[in-house]
Amino acid sequence: MSEITRLYKYRELLGSRRAMSASELIAKQEISAATFKRDMAKLRDQFGLPIVFDRELRGYRLDKSDDRAELPGLWFSADEMLALLGMQQMLADLAPGWLGAKLRPLEVRMRALLAQHGLEPDQLSQRVRVVHARKRRLQPAHFEIIAAATLNRRQLHMAHRNRESGELTTRHVSPQHLVQYRDNWYLQAWCHLRKGLRSFALDAIETCTLTDCPAKEVSPETLQRELQGSYGIIGGPPTAWASLRFVPEVGRLVAREQWHPDQEGHLEPDGSYMLRVPYSHEQELVRDVLRYGDEVEVLGPVSLRAAVSKALGAAFKRYL
Repeated sequence: MSEITRLYKYRELLGSRRAMSASELIAKQEISAATFKRDMAKLRDQFGLPIVFDRELRGYRLDKSDDRAELPGLWFSADEMLALLGMQQMLADLAPGWLGAKLRPLEVRMRALLAQHGLEPDQLSQRVRVVHARKRRLQPAHFEIIAAATLNRRQLHMAHRNRESGELTTRHVSPQHLVQYRDNWYLQAWCHLRKGLRSFALDAIETCTLTDCPAKEVSPETLQRELQGSYGIIGGPPTAWASLRFVPEVGRLVAREQWHPDQEGHLEPDGSYMLRVPYSHEQELVRDVLRYGDEVEVLGPVSLRAAVSKALGAAFKRYL
């Protein structure tokens, strides 16, 4: 029997109405007296289980007046607790306000347990940093509503503002995925107005309300094809493949990047890198290509090459 299984069993044995003597517990667990003493110390000191010795009953029992006696036994190693705190810290950084108050009691408990291990959880914030680039602000209250709709499979009523036109439209959507993409959050959902799958930037959602209507379910195969088949967050079934050639100075760096799960690429003898990615909407791809300036060339399709050439020409004219 593993140690963690044995420790869980103490909670079951001591949760009965009567007290159990040391000899009974040792026999039930099939352990030595020395192991029993170590287990008692660990359960009390590290896991906070309120075990008391009842002199009248001549045995061990749980102190039912202590709230911890009624909680399920969620016990972790020091490394696991550090990992959980790290995950909570990153979640709080990615989406401020989401579940913060709900997870606070767990955080306090884990910090106390880590202190008993001689570990300082504040080292996490001092040694682990998440650096954001071009992160857009969103309303924490909106995030929690949208997350609740996504996880509880309920429709959302929301007002969404188009970035390009500034138009504000009212939508009923069935959330499918929440996606953290390039430091910003997006909702991938079935839009009942457009009768299709769409991606919405959360910071562009100005109001949202959780409804009682069940969300429309979309098959994983359809979601994969419609939302993840092409380059970028807009998605859609791919209509073309972009062929890009990066100069040797950046070729080996780009070779280690994933632009799309289905990309194809190889290094040329001179160190340049050839990359092919599927896409359906060229806008985001054009902007990413422009980031590399003269270190990349679009080989095809002709329409994508023309779009990049036009953008470079317009940028050049601004500096004349």
